[in-house]
Amino acid sequence: MTRPHAPWRLALLAALGLVLLLGFLSLGTWQVERRAWKLELIARVAQRLHAPPTALPAAAQWPGLAVADYEYLPVQAEGRWLPAHTVLTQATTALGAGFWVVTPLQLDSGGTLLVNRGFIPQAQRAQWHPDPTQAGPSVRVQGLLRASEPGGGFLRRNDPDQQRWHSRDVAAIAQAQGLAQVAPFFLDAGVPDAHAPALAEGVLPAGPWPYPGLTVVRFSNSHLVYALTWYGLALLTVVGFVLVARYELRLRAAAGPLSPDAAQP
Repeated sequence: MTRPHAPWRLALLAALGLVLLLGFLSLGTWQVERRAWKLELIARVAQRLHAPPTALPAAAQWPGLAVADYEYLPVQAEGRWLPAHTVLTQATTALGAGFWVVTPLQLDSGGTLLVNRGFIPQAQRAQWHPDPTQAGPSVRVQGLLRASEPGGGFLRRNDPDQQRWHSRDVAAIAQAQGLAQVAPFFLDAGVPDAHAPALAEGVLPAGPWPYPGLTVVRFSNSHLVYALTWYGLALLTVVGFVLVARYELRLRAAAGPLSPDAAQP
């Protein structure tokens, strides 16, 4: 007959179960808090998207600017293009694979802003990389303020020496192009979803290129699923503890009174 386990074994098992329980509960609670933060972020961004365009944060604010507090805010900027410093970054959009055309804008108010002027298909690359046109007259650009995308893409790193860009890494692009006093964010030109009816047809538009307004404003929010998963594991830990305790009590009841050294070592 199976004998009850030694008390020290049960104590060790109980301690392990308690650690797991507290860990699962903490992770579940953390996901609940993350979900609340994400819902607030989604609501805040949705409110920003419907706001009228405002001026860019002043260059004096850039060093300590919390870009997350401004991301997806409609803004407008005035300045002159620096097309000789245009870079193309890899893009996958509703129009297919191609490139974002990122051109610096020398701001009239001082400083330089990287502007994602829009999407071009792969066949257009030779026309835009680089564009030797000299800086033109002052222009006004409207769009969404976006946070930098450092590092590169998934499993692909930016290679400035070869002019291969997989993300809009503001600091790296500015360094590679020799630009000074560059804003720590970039601007996505155009209004998102303005071309939604045309894009829904799945037909590549005739232009003009670059094609702006393809910003995707979407946030994944799976925190509730994660929270339920962690809380479910916590519940399973409690169930497992109860089952082990009941099993051990049955063994001890069947064995009767035991001396301290009669338990299973």
